[in-house]
Amino acid sequence: MGHLNQNTFTFLKDLQDNNSREWFAEQKDRYEAALADVRQLVAELITALSQFDPHIPADIQPNKCLFRIYRDTRFSKDKTPYKNWFGAGISVDGRKLDGPEYYIHISPENSFIACGYWRPEKMHLDAIRQEIDYNTERFNTIVQDLQDNKGLSLETEDKLKRPPVGYDAEHVAIEFLKLKSFVTHQALSNKELTSKDAMDNIIASYKTMLPLKQFLHEAIDND
Repeated sequence: MGHLNQNTFTFLKDLQDNNSREWFAEQKDRYEAALADVRQLVAELITALSQFDPHIPADIQPNKCLFRIYRDTRFSKDKTPYKNWFGAGISVDGRKLDGPEYYIHISPENSFIACGYWRPEKMHLDAIRQEIDYNTERFNTIVQDLQDNKGLSLETEDKLKRPPVGYDAEHVAIEFLKLKSFVTHQALSNKELTSKDAMDNIIASYKTMLPLKQFLHEAIDND
């Protein structure tokens, strides 16, 4: 199959407009169908990724990658009970371990794929910064290739205002060293995700992102 059904986006849009337990209970069959659609896409992604990324075993269970649709509203002013999106993180053994991963986000108006390491814990963050310091030229090449091949860049919103401890403000890679997350992403339209070419296009983008992921693996494996 390799692509999503338009009904999945229709369900998510309706959920966005009718986010209540009563409505959701009445639409449970539609939810189950949409979830199965996303689960199938994630299963096919795992198979495809495992063919070129040794950090992705082919036998990862899609359910271990998927985020629950139920929101934790305990500490939120927004008390709507459900997310109006599906998300899946694909790493060594499912979603978000302490390491780099692939991510896919499916929503009515803001779908995207991403790759990298979001908010690494301190030891990993220190190791990544050290690797950038030691191999600045290689890291610059990786970032430039993202731009040249797919028009992608590292997300820069999550960063320090000042240089991290131990690094000079004049360091040639100081803007990278200030980052607290090392992630790149690509927006996808509903049309792209429901196209018969969806899987091929997603995998092509993930392959472009792979050198960044490999760099991050090497950094934390060597710490």
